[in-house]
Amino acid sequence: MTTTPQNSQLDPVTFEVMRRGFEYSCERMSQVLQKASFSPIIYDMVDFSNAVFDADIELIGQTANCPVHIAAMHFSARASLKSYPRDTLQDGDVFVLNDPYMGGTHTPDVTLTAPVFFEGEIIAYAVSRAHWTDVGQNHDTHIAGEGLRLPPLKLVSAGVLNDDLVAIIKNMSRTPQYVEGNIQAQLGALWAAREEIQRLARRYGAEKLRQGMREVLDYTELMTRRAIERIPDGVYKGSDYVDSDGFSDDPVVANVTLEVKGDRIHVDLTGSDPQVVGPVNSPLANSISAIYYSLKFFLNPEAPANAGMYRQIDITIPEGTWVNPRWPAPTLGCTTAASSKLTVAIWTALAQAIPDQIVASTYAEANWFVASVADPETDEIHIFTDLPAGGWGGTPFNDGMHVTMDPLGNCQNLPAETAELLFPIRYNSFEMTTDSAGAGKFRGGSGVRLEVEFLGRGQIINMESSRTRQGSPGVRGGGFGARQKQLRQKADGTISSIGGTDDVTGEWLPQMLGGVQFQPGESFVFHSGGGGGWGNALVRDGESVAVDVRNEIISREEAYNTYGVVLDDELQLDAAATEQRRIQLDA
Repeated sequence: MTTTPQNSQLDPVTFEVMRRGFEYSCERMSQVLQKASFSPIIYDMVDFSNAVFDADIELIGQTANCPVHIAAMHFSARASLKSYPRDTLQDGDVFVLNDPYMGGTHTPDVTLTAPVFFEGEIIAYAVSRAHWTDVGQNHDTHIAGEGLRLPPLKLVSAGVLNDDLVAIIKNMSRTPQYVEGNIQAQLGALWAAREEIQRLARRYGAEKLRQGMREVLDYTELMTRRAIERIPDGVYKGSDYVDSDGFSDDPVVANVTLEVKGDRIHVDLTGSDPQVVGPVNSPLANSISAIYYSLKFFLNPEAPANAGMYRQIDITIPEGTWVNPRWPAPTLGCTTAASSKLTVAIWTALAQAIPDQIVASTYAEANWFVASVADPETDEIHIFTDLPAGGWGGTPFNDGMHVTMDPLGNCQNLPAETAELLFPIRYNSFEMTTDSAGAGKFRGGSGVRLEVEFLGRGQIINMESSRTRQGSPGVRGGGFGARQKQLRQKADGTISSIGGTDDVTGEWLPQMLGGVQFQPGESFVFHSGGGGGWGNALVRDGESVAVDVRNEIISREEAYNTYGVVLDDELQLDAAATEQRRIQLDA
């Protein structure tokens, strides 16, 4: 239950109504956007975020869509207002931006910003960011090769849509049929937020509404202070890496140092690798957003999600590193590659500070891929995309979740029914894989095997992935999740590696895929990783292991060799034999 700050000028009921009103404004934005969108990556896969900011562009409310978007969106809004000063704005203006070096993340994430007026004054800003299926992007060594890149531009002026700009955007996309519908859906989301904020202003008055915004921020700051104070003071280090940037075989490493002192945390990415040639570089807005949401998990997640949390976190990210690159470094894989690795690095550092609270690593990827396929009858080219999820890590209290999107986004995979209805492809498999979960007292969640058959000639335009050298690590003695795999299955059933580590030869191929061709009848096969385990597998409850074997989450061999669990012919636990086997393994 929420309570108002001690110095609040609002009574508790008014404070709570306003706090919830800010959140509801964003929830309504998301409902409108999802229902009105033309693109399956928005209406089915939920790859979008919506937020409301106060007049100083401080986050006051958001929906729980893609965390990696949220703390980056104020960079976009501020960039727009730098180009279009506040005193020139009119009711009904909307700005569009997707440039990674001007507050964006990667180019497919397109941000719309609109001022919200009340009685002639700006009282808030509504911001909507959505992933568009295609803006002409490809893997490249220069940001210009990643397709349409919009600086802050006025998309709508006093309610009048800039049709010329829309025509340019449509002309740059391989999926122009989605563009105009997605623009209208995002505009609808902005207007929904405007209605809700103005409704609050009419009810309480502009000044009281501003007071509510201030107090919501102060409340989250207070809760964050208290949460940080519960973490022991000290310096804690963590790291993680992307397997490669696609142009070099070298891993790309993120190093994180957390310094906790009193009620503040300093996050320092000094020592991270320099910016790289390939498209895994993370612009500043994206890296900062990843830091905030990674810490949010352990800094009182019940607190209202707003900029009050940011006040207690100091951040150092040296320019010229891959987590704060200089123009024109490519950034296409930033939201997926860099964000998830920063999360793991931060959680690894926190494991030293609060070991009994930390969660083991997720599969730490989004595995975002974009593919084209030609209709076998008309030769029309279709573009589709998917985000095959993997397992989350075990926790101090229970097992990791199966097949769940990485913390960077609350997205979903592309439903097979939607895919087969819209595109000339067939989803032959989307099934959990045995022995993909990291072993532990509380095991990780399982990954999946995805098989997409191309009915016409096809191509993986690009795929961002990792965890192909080594699976996700466990904590407190927990085991690694399984490695991810990128494979081609021919029409005769033979399978070969196209990225990652070959199970037969042990050869490793770069996992950043681009331009991989498929003939009709061939399939792209992907195995997503499982989450890391938490704690020693030899102390896991034996009956839980037996249930996992019966459910095909782990194999009987894994139960015996890793967990020390012996099962009879009916897959029931043999308690006496298990005790002896565990003594043997522990020796």
